[in-house]
Amino acid sequence: MVPEIRHIPLIDIGRDPDDIAAELDRACRDTGFFFVVGHDVPVDLQQRLDALSREFFALPDREKAAIDMRLGGRAWRGWFPVGRELTSGVPDQKEGIYFGQERPPSDLPLHGPNLFPERPAGLRDAVLAYIDAVTALGHRVLRALAVALGLEAGWFDAHLTHDPLVLFRIFHYPPLEQRDERWSVGEHTDYGLITILAQDESGGLEVRGPDGWIAAPPIANSFVVNLGDMLERMTGGRYKSTPHRVHNTSGADRLSFPLFLDPAWAAEVLPVPTVGDARENSDAIDRWDGASVHEWSGTYGDYLLTKVGRVFPELRDEVL
Repeated sequence: MVPEIRHIPLIDIGRDPDDIAAELDRACRDTGFFFVVGHDVPVDLQQRLDALSREFFALPDREKAAIDMRLGGRAWRGWFPVGRELTSGVPDQKEGIYFGQERPPSDLPLHGPNLFPERPAGLRDAVLAYIDAVTALGHRVLRALAVALGLEAGWFDAHLTHDPLVLFRIFHYPPLEQRDERWSVGEHTDYGLITILAQDESGGLEVRGPDGWIAAPPIANSFVVNLGDMLERMTGGRYKSTPHRVHNTSGADRLSFPLFLDPAWAAEVLPVPTVGDARENSDAIDRWDGASVHEWSGTYGDYLLTKVGRVFPELRDEVL
């Protein structure tokens, strides 16, 4: 049992970036995870999306398969059943739907139209409204992070997120037994800049802190924000892309709603000017995948493709 120790800060993102810069910088250095409140994402939108998602996951697999990811092609959108997504080669005990910004068909991987089910009818509108609202929150977080790094508030918008890659997932984790050694999702880090996560009341999210694994229990009307590999890379290890995992032993079905706000597809992610390439704490914690976020070159799209191809090897040929 992982103890529920509050090592994860709670930050009111509605305050001025200058007022929260110091505590945000500390959170990013210490754990790479923090809760945010004071956001503008409507509660009724969150509740509607939760209810519609539960309706979808309660459908039989044969109906959910009408939007199977195998039908999404290079856009990599749609539903997958429990056990098809891998972490470090091991099947996760979750199912989910992959979404992104609604775009016309494209030859660019991970860009294009979403796949939406016929039932429940309102899911499409709720998903697209939620993506817009949480993406706006993400840009607010990045402006505060820029100030925390000693940069102009608009630095990320100007250099990395003028045309961001925005990906959104809805995950359903069936309950596991307390002693079940399988993971709802295994240890991993996220790939881009920031992840903004809404989770239901079930709990089960665990974060690898400096002294071991700690729980990140849900807080009403908050979002969990964690940093991705690109922020660790561009800050030379000053900010942490922290491993995390999920073990749903609540006895109930768990839903989570992560939105990934990432650099533009063609962006080259370089050290930020206030930090340089010091790598003061880079890879201080052994990474789950045995790789370094610093020992590669290319665009963010290049990096992302190497990662997602391992998560869904059967779909890899669609984009690689």
